Amino acid sequence: MSTTRFAWRARFARPGLGLVGPIALIVLWSLAHASHWVSPRLLPGPAETFGALWSDVIQGTLWPDLWATALRTGDAFVIAAAAGIPLGVVLGSSPVVYRSAAFLIDFFRSTPATAMFPLFLLVFGIGEGSKIAVAAFSAWLVIVFNTAYGVMNARKTRILAARVMGASNARVLRDVMFFESLPQTFVGLRLGVSYALVVIIVAEMFIGSSDGMGRRIIDAEQVYDLTQMYATIIAMGCAGYAVNLGFLALERYFVKWAGK
Repeated sequence: MSTTRFAWRARFARPGLGLVGPIALIVLWSLAHASHWVSPRLLPGPAETFGALWSDVIQGTLWPDLWATALRTGDAFVIAAAAGIPLGVVLGSSPVVYRSAAFLIDFFRSTPATAMFPLFLLVFGIGEGSKIAVAAFSAWLVIVFNTAYGVMNARKTRILAARVMGASNARVLRDVMFFESLPQTFVGLRLGVSYALVVIIVAEMFIGSSDGMGRRIIDAEQVYDLTQMYATIIAMGCAGYAVNLGFLALERYFVKWAGK
């Protein structure tokens, strides 16, 4: 009986635990604002900031910019996943091929994507193509690396069992290695969409854009509307968190057998 009661308490306590961090941050923010730890001109209070965010949501001024950023991020992510997963499977299934390409993958993965802006601007010009391309490149690298790592760490017993039953190399790659790599591939996909979102925001801020959350942030900063700037940053953080939760739900749905 006590075990059942403990299980129910733990189940209902989980959502509450998730609120501890945000509440603590808001309390600290309120104290910093009220005590003038930071100048109120530089750090608006949480009530002002969330009020501005609520107004933007209700009045609809936020949605066009959020939608523009989401579309760019989605385009970059789809390109990265479509190109990254097959290449990661191929690299991970052949140690020789992986070792041959490991330096290039690690070199570019360790290079900040923002440092690649000039190159992509030269190749794709100033426009939507350069933003999407550099974001896709950033996400593609992390997807390739994680997919390859998942394939390389596929359980040898399942691979051997498939070979013993007469499966061809292509069948082993398709029906065993691919599915064994899915947990790590989903890690790469979650990281990839986060990378793509970050790069798109930075590109909207510094490459230039007529819309998007990055443009909204830089416009508010330039006219010193810091309440609007922080409200937009919070909105973007919430959107990124929601995307991450969505990918976690997809992972639990498609990879129910992970770790078994």
